[in-house]
Amino acid sequence: MTAVSSPPVRQTSAPVTPLDKIERDTITRIFYGGVDRFGGMEALRFKRDGTWRSMTYREVEQRVARVAAALDAWGLTPGDRVAILSENRPEWAVADYATLALGAVVVTVYPTLPPDQVAVLLRDSGARFIFVSTTAQADKVAAIRDQLPALERVIAFDPPETSAESNVLAPFANPEPDLAWLRELRRRAQAVTPDSLATIIYTSGTTGVPKGAMLTHMNLAAIVVASRQHGALPAEQGQVALSFLPLSHIFERACDYYLWDSGVVIAYAESIQAVPANLLEIRPDVMVSVPRLFDKVYAKVMGTTGFKGRLLRWAARVGAAVVDARAARRQPSPWLRVQYRLADLLVFHKIRHLMGGQLRTMISGGAPLSATVARFFHAAGLPIYEGYGLTETAPVLAANRAANFKLGTVGLPYPGVELRIAENGEILAKGPNVMKGYWNNREATNQAIDAEGWFHTGDVGEFDADGFLRITDRIKDLIVTAGGKKVAPQPIEGRTTLSPFIAHAIMIGDQRPFTTMLVLPDFERLIHWASERGLAVADRGDLCRQPSVIELLEQETLGRLQDLAQFERPKRIAVIAEELTVDSGLLTPTLKVKRRLVEHRFRSIIESLYAGIGGGEH
Repeated sequence: MTAVSSPPVRQTSAPVTPLDKIERDTITRIFYGGVDRFGGMEALRFKRDGTWRSMTYREVEQRVARVAAALDAWGLTPGDRVAILSENRPEWAVADYATLALGAVVVTVYPTLPPDQVAVLLRDSGARFIFVSTTAQADKVAAIRDQLPALERVIAFDPPETSAESNVLAPFANPEPDLAWLRELRRRAQAVTPDSLATIIYTSGTTGVPKGAMLTHMNLAAIVVASRQHGALPAEQGQVALSFLPLSHIFERACDYYLWDSGVVIAYAESIQAVPANLLEIRPDVMVSVPRLFDKVYAKVMGTTGFKGRLLRWAARVGAAVVDARAARRQPSPWLRVQYRLADLLVFHKIRHLMGGQLRTMISGGAPLSATVARFFHAAGLPIYEGYGLTETAPVLAANRAANFKLGTVGLPYPGVELRIAENGEILAKGPNVMKGYWNNREATNQAIDAEGWFHTGDVGEFDADGFLRITDRIKDLIVTAGGKKVAPQPIEGRTTLSPFIAHAIMIGDQRPFTTMLVLPDFERLIHWASERGLAVADRGDLCRQPSVIELLEQETLGRLQDLAQFERPKRIAVIAEELTVDSGLLTPTLKVKRRLVEHRFRSIIESLYAGIGGGEH
């Protein structure tokens, strides 16, 4: 099947900023470049047995060499696939660098995936070896081993309780590698070429079946250089970054390559749940995240009641006014400056403390960031710079930066990246960071990359007068009502989930006479609210049927959307007494809703909304 032709163009980005020379043009050269420049400095930090420990760049090199020696002895050859099924931890990075140093390809597997989905990725990639972190992850592989004819070895990070067929990897206990092997491994690593395949990352997004995006060493090296040149993530030698987004996803992984190349200490959070505590312990300077974390912090703060709540909302209004004035390049009035200093003294400095007290820059990606949330954090002295990209673009295409940003946009294109807006509104991209294609899937590759080499992102967007890119929605997510009206659900859902009582909101209405909304409460907040009013909270289903709860959630959803056009406003909501989780398969590992699966899961409730009868209709 030949590639699709390039569609008519509506808008083009400003002239492409030439990319600086890429001196370290493979991940292996980036790895050894860090070792040579920062050798004895701290590179990785991690918690073991309740204590934070660290490794220097040279110590990481030694562990990489030990692991690479084992892989080499087992017959790993360039181009072979090696999977990693693990949470974020230093062994993840060691296994990654060791595999790449031998010219092999890393296949990332989300640690939250169930065994049947793990089997799909390992079978499609033909992985010969797999690294697993824990007994639980080893058990997943054991359960599907008979479905994986290409898989030869399971290599465990944690020695205790591993299955008999696993090879226990204990890089902290093994003797140091000899100097001859250190030199030989470096020679092999330097021989890896920029166009060599570095990794396969499977992505199904919020719809569809997994597709393995093939990223080369040059794809990733280009992002490292472009990030430094663009200034999206200022990073200085010796600073500390907290790593907690899954390394299985390209966002955190590419960021960590950049941080390694910059001499920044990478501290691995114990878990997503431990991030608030780890922030206070690590006190990072920089951090990347997805909007969901920022949304939750904002909703928690703004959900405070009583005098403290009124104080917080006053500070938020004052801070927003200051941020807007600065964005318009206006000097805030003397009275506003006085109020802002007071707001900082009473409110904002406490929020900075909760985030560790030293954060200078935070990057948000993976999903749209609410301008309201971004404005609040900027006001608190915790600037969030939103970027945009996809797994297939390694991942960044555009980003805001301290020297030049606009709230509500994803910034200016990265150096070396050319963007277009097609006639249908789709964003098209070209650049050295665009993938080679999809593994074992020529048809999907030809649909994604047209005959002229443009990658079709599937996102709808536009450029403003200053060249900043604004994302409207996903093409597949756009709702077209039975009357032909087009509704972009993400901005509407985003406004709704700013409520402290709403965990998720999913717009429904494609080919329907009007739009409706599925509402999933934030049960921690809702139960607290209900308990204060003497309502029974033991059964979530009963709680969600309480008239006062329904009234509250209608106000928190429909009440926030009164200024929308009539065809955009949901006419009804259904309160769902469940939680969406990654483990249930209804959220992606980056916490985006799998819209089609959610619609299928709650199909009867959706039908009742349009039939106007029972079944959870409110």
